[in-house]
Amino acid sequence: MQMLSVENLQVYYGAIHAIKGVSFEVQQGEIVTLIGANGAGKSTILNTIAGLIRPKEGDCRFEGESLKTVEPHLIPLKGLALVPEGRRIFTRMTVQENLEMGAFTRKDKAEIQRDFERVFESFPRLKERRRQVGGTLSGGEQQMLATARALMSNPRLLMMDEPSMGLAPILVQEIFSIIQEINRRGTTVLLVEQNAKMALSIAHRAYVLETGRVVLSGDAKELLNNDEVKRAYLG
Repeated sequence: MQMLSVENLQVYYGAIHAIKGVSFEVQQGEIVTLIGANGAGKSTILNTIAGLIRPKEGDCRFEGESLKTVEPHLIPLKGLALVPEGRRIFTRMTVQENLEMGAFTRKDKAEIQRDFERVFESFPRLKERRRQVGGTLSGGEQQMLATARALMSNPRLLMMDEPSMGLAPILVQEIFSIIQEINRRGTTVLLVEQNAKMALSIAHRAYVLETGRVVLSGDAKELLNNDEVKRAYLG
């Protein structure tokens, strides 16, 4: 079942044509990754889906509904959540308060409590630090908190923007294992990542972007072994 459809997306920053007719889809239950060099437009696409940027042309449809005119603060109510680049946690709030902010649009108190338990099961370090101020966490712990906060909105589609950025290799492995576990538990994932090798190793399908255009797409494992992709992105 098609969950997300991005159709002929055209995005400008002033006179700069950043996204040039990008189209792709995400099926329910998949991990789909967008890879490409810095400046290829990956983050712009996620921010457009999340309503933070308005496209000049094209549309983003979630479960058949256009998101073009939906206000950004209402997007989580539709079942989408964004883990932004750079984490952007509330640094002066505790871990617990950050997670509560993730659930601020919800009214189902019993389910919220169950989701707290699920999040703490997935992120035991956050449970240990639930009273700790977010700004005092390590980089890896802040990434876990940003991910857990997004999960507290109970999304059907989780969008993640550069989750491995700035992390030590051992923590990168842990973050990607967590992404796989989130997906196994039933959440569809759209992943933007400069670490192409790691992203392709866990994704089902992938789209390769260059200067605002999709230049390759297909099965992630096949792209992992594609000579062109190896030369350009896998060193």
